[in-house]
Amino acid sequence: MREVRTVVYSQFLESYKSVTIEAMSNAFGVSEDFIDMELSRFIAAGKLHCKIDKVAGVLETNRPDAKNALYQATIKQGDFLLNRIQKLSRVIDL
Repeated sequence: MREVRTVVYSQFLESYKSVTIEAMSNAFGVSEDFIDMELSRFIAAGKLHCKIDKVAGVLETNRPDAKNALYQATIKQGDFLLNRIQKLSRVIDL
């Protein structure tokens, strides 16, 4: 049953960059506390890609996409390469 709710929440959140927890609880006909607890569990498990702003009562989505993943991998490889070059330059300077 939880897997079904994960899919339903994901489909609901696809349409929004951010949505209030109140609006989401009204849409599903459950309490705000239930939605908050449920979303917290799914976010911690990595099944939903979003974050909860408890102060504002807002759920903000951050969708990972292929372009973003490629960018992150490129940055990681670039950092690795720069570190190797710095180590080599220290060896050469000695």
